[in-house]
Amino acid sequence: MKQDEKRRIRNKKAKSSIRTATRKVVEAVHAKESDAAAAALKDTLKQLDTAAGKGIVKKNTAARKKSRLQKFFNALGAQA
Repeated sequence: MKQDEKRRIRNKKAKSSIRTATRKVVEAVHAKESDAAAAALKDTLKQLDTAAGKGIVKKNTAARKKSRLQKFFNALGAQA
């Protein structure tokens, strides 16, 4: 297996994992489950930082996604 193919598969797995984690945050916020949302958010932010550090997603892309997720999560606290 070529090196680029191995990296493509690894990167695809990481991006998919980020999307799944993001979806969990959104679902928890919509369900107004603050504890679940907080745990999911923490996991998602960690995954985004790791992916940005490894070059899987660009640094600014990770920062933008983190900012938007945090803003979305904070809106849950404002509603409560």
